[in-house]
Amino acid sequence: MRVLVTGGAGFIGSHTVDALLARGHDVRVFDGFVEPVHAAGRPGELPRGVEVLTGDVRDKHQWERALVGADVVFHLAAYQDYLPDFSKFFQVNSVGTALLYEVAVEQRVALRRVVVASSQAVYGEGRYRCPNLTCPGPVERDHFPDIRSEVHLARGVWDHTCPNCGEVLRPRLTDERTTNPRNQYAISKYTQELIALTLGKRYGIPTTVARYSITQGPRQSFRNAYSGVCRLFCMSCLLGRPLRIYEDGRQLRDFVNIEDVVAANMLLMEHPGAVGEVFNVGGGRAYTVLEFAEIVRQVTAAEVAPEIRGEYRFGDTRHIVSDIRKLQALEWTPRHSPEKSVRDYVAWIKTQAEFDGVLDHAEGTMVARGVLRRVAAGQATR
Repeated sequence: MRVLVTGGAGFIGSHTVDALLARGHDVRVFDGFVEPVHAAGRPGELPRGVEVLTGDVRDKHQWERALVGADVVFHLAAYQDYLPDFSKFFQVNSVGTALLYEVAVEQRVALRRVVVASSQAVYGEGRYRCPNLTCPGPVERDHFPDIRSEVHLARGVWDHTCPNCGEVLRPRLTDERTTNPRNQYAISKYTQELIALTLGKRYGIPTTVARYSITQGPRQSFRNAYSGVCRLFCMSCLLGRPLRIYEDGRQLRDFVNIEDVVAANMLLMEHPGAVGEVFNVGGGRAYTVLEFAEIVRQVTAAEVAPEIRGEYRFGDTRHIVSDIRKLQALEWTPRHSPEKSVRDYVAWIKTQAEFDGVLDHAEGTMVARGVLRRVAAGQATR
């Protein structure tokens, strides 16, 4: 088949391209090669034989070129990083997705499948439950908390509490049924889903959506200001710097290896039961940030220590771990550990150009944009 991969030069995109080529498909990449991910221009990860279109998913005429002859589309191009340039998230993520369907309908492109990349971020804080059996609220009631307030964060109050009894809420696995996007990136990704699934159904374009958890492995950009605890900790270890921990390090996260993500992509491209559905693509278990920091330290054998300085990133979720049983029912399961992700990432990043200074630049950017903040003086964290 002829497969178009938007964002095909990026992290998930380039690995997806490799898998498609290995299966004998003809591949066209549609990518903007823009900073910060592609600061050095077109990367070397794209194999020979791949057709490359340099362009912008916000440009309708470029979509018309990109979709010519396509049978399948992996729509992986996106703007992320959580910085407060709000409109750009919707221009790239929402408008870009709408143009995909607009051109496909106008040009009568006979697409067999569209796989749209979404994110675990659409759940916001995810699903919680109160552990207090004497709570005056419903015992079995799930809670989907709002974003944590700046008032609480500035005092170092990290956890969500039950609105009925005040007990600290316990996080639960979050399935696909309830979304609760609470930042600009998450809202834009959810609008992508609505656009893709609604227009796909209305115009007979078989569409599926993948909500990726925190994906890790080689080729993940180390230049983004915000995203990527793997790149943050790995670079710190390689540079002999302390592992900067935000909040108290007990946040729960869900990490999935890039090879498992690609296997999910191939399945969603082909499985008839995927059409019209949304699937979590996650690692299958929870890790605290401190646990992940220790994994990185062990893999790199670095003599560094975690450093908790009362810092937090405004807009971060406290806990989020995806329930992956729906995708597992299609006979997919994650097979690779965070240790493998870290080993492979470290091996890759050692082949890259000098990255000293990247961490300081990222921190400076977050501070300047009001993302990285500090607990108020004299406030105890808890």
